[in-house]
Amino acid sequence: MAIELASEYGKVWVTEHVIAVLAGSAALDCYGLVGMASRNQLKDGIAELLRQDNLSRGVEVHRDVQGTTTIDLYIIVSYGTSISVVAGNVQTKVKYVLNEVAGLQVDAVNIFVQGVRVSE
Repeated sequence: MAIELASEYGKVWVTEHVIAVLAGSAALDCYGLVGMASRNQLKDGIAELLRQDNLSRGVEVHRDVQGTTTIDLYIIVSYGTSISVVAGNVQTKVKYVLNEVAGLQVDAVNIFVQGVRVSE
């Protein structure tokens, strides 16, 4: 399902996949983030770290009938960093990028920390 954005020149439809890729790439720019995790439940207690080409798999975009947009990010944080600070930075960056790049008003960015890893 595409999200419709109206401007003075007409309408633009942006797919949820594109929004997910934008959110994932914005999140990876944040310090303390090792990578995106799979949205699926943890298998055998191990979070699957996704490669760069799978950014959208660690992101869920929810749009309800009233038009509110919620982004869910599943991340893996670097060991030794403050989880709350990293999560706050990711929320701020993703919301800013989606607002400035896509022109999308995001109501909430939810962070689900799936694991902690030692960054290389």
